[in-house]
Amino acid sequence: MNVNEVLQFVDRLVVEKMGRHLNDVEKAVVEGTWQRQSYNDIAEKCHITEGHAGDIASELWQLLSEALGEDIKKSNFRSTLERISIGESQNPNICIANNNYFFGSQIINEPLRKSKESDTNTKSQSSYHDLTLAPKIIKFYNRETELKTLSNWILNQNTPLISVLGRSGIGKSYLVRRFIDLNLEQFEVIIWRSLKYPESSDLLIDDLLNISQKNIKPNNHNKLKQLFDIFRDKQCLIILDDVDNIFINSQLAGQYKTEYQDYQNFFTKIIETENQSHVILISQEKCKEMECLDEELYPVKCLELSGLAHVEILRDMGLKDENLWLNLINLYEGNPFYIKNIANSIKNVFDGYVGEFLAENELVIPKDIQTNLQLLFNRLSPIEQKIVIKLSDSEQLVSREDLKTSLDLSSTDLINSLESLQHRYLVTKITGDKIRFKLSNVFKEYMKNCSKNSC
Repeated sequence: MNVNEVLQFVDRLVVEKMGRHLNDVEKAVVEGTWQRQSYNDIAEKCHITEGHAGDIASELWQLLSEALGEDIKKSNFRSTLERISIGESQNPNICIANNNYFFGSQIINEPLRKSKESDTNTKSQSSYHDLTLAPKIIKFYNRETELKTLSNWILNQNTPLISVLGRSGIGKSYLVRRFIDLNLEQFEVIIWRSLKYPESSDLLIDDLLNISQKNIKPNNHNKLKQLFDIFRDKQCLIILDDVDNIFINSQLAGQYKTEYQDYQNFFTKIIETENQSHVILISQEKCKEMECLDEELYPVKCLELSGLAHVEILRDMGLKDENLWLNLINLYEGNPFYIKNIANSIKNVFDGYVGEFLAENELVIPKDIQTNLQLLFNRLSPIEQKIVIKLSDSEQLVSREDLKTSLDLSSTDLINSLESLQHRYLVTKITGDKIRFKLSNVFKEYMKNCSKNSC
């Protein structure tokens, strides 16, 4: 066996046992172990700690031991696989090990296979998965509750339209990819598309129809009908990432650009048409199709992601002063994108000492975060911009009445804009003896710096 055959063999075992493929670190462990590398060598290649590489390997050896019915460990991994390799079988296409049958690149567990219905086998053989544009996951952090929620909505409640929402960098796409990795066998068709550089809904529908290998009819209405025929016949999971790019800049959140109005019809049709498929929308902004006013009439679910609050997110970033890591995470609102950027700055300037950085007593905004927040500010409507500037100038929480008076706004403009800012996850409503509004701390600091530098 060569290393590619080994990776393929182990990947199929993992799919059979876990319902997902090997991630990048697990692939590195398999490849490195086959080539007799140390865990330290593997860790350096993946930019992780040696201990983390060892933990991943230990879990993998346990899984392979259960799958093959042998005690697999680093020291005997290669010799064991060579012993059961296809080269030792009289049939060069078949290898048998403890009732696990290896047919070329496919592994089937015989007892499980016999217990499955024939339609399940047919579904597996005809499955189509296109995850080319989906992110790769090396480490998944502390989103088990959200994963369970997403699984319940799709697998138990059969919700056709789900939106995963939150600020840029919060981990929306990683969460959805993790769900897919754990549930690959549940869907005949999985397609991931990005709207970062959006195309018309007509072209998107053409793209989705290609999975059926049917002749695409020229009339758009007929094409939409063909698509929903597929959604009824097959268990499909369609993911549309970066949905906020079809919304207008300088307007309230979730307003469609003229050339992308047909997406609104497409999303509504998903809700109104009976089918066995699911569409997940990933966005920084909530539009009205993403809101659930009546769960019985409109089967829509919104999963809004907040920041992470766990030190594991900093485990492999080379920082020191672990007792202060949670302080750093809270300062940057648990946003993985922010935390990764500030961690790099701390390594470059403070040699990784978090305590020395925190002693600066300033919420530093690295350049990449500034660029991200500038793009977000540019998306705001003029009235939203006035509100965030006002909120950034105040050291206290600000009431709706204070905003209305100081900015001379009508009730309609103020209420719509505050709601829109909440739909962008920039402003939080704080309840108490009086309702007040709070601007994101990171965004607030960015706005202060902009005011000083006239940016």
